[in-house]
Amino acid sequence: MNITVDELKHEIKVLILDTLKITDIKPVDIDNAEPLFGAGNTIGLDSIDAIEIIMALQKKYDVRLDDQNLARVILTSINTIAEFITKEKGLTG
Repeated sequence: MNITVDELKHEIKVLILDTLKITDIKPVDIDNAEPLFGAGNTIGLDSIDAIEIIMALQKKYDVRLDDQNLARVILTSINTIAEFITKEKGLTG
């Protein structure tokens, strides 16, 4: 996988929007550092969404997210998801 971190972040946004069938928000509307869960976020995700996102990330990037507490930390923002995938896959960019 030869991809920059910025490309990865965009890919993650697209994956989340596609997985959750969100059509009224564009990837560019999602701030990389903004919390994905909780009040006041752009997407307004809940715990059911988190499960779907985890499954999609595991399938697309061949990573494991078995620890619920770790998953909660990783799913904090686009930045934290990208950081996790970068570390797991040994990506640079």
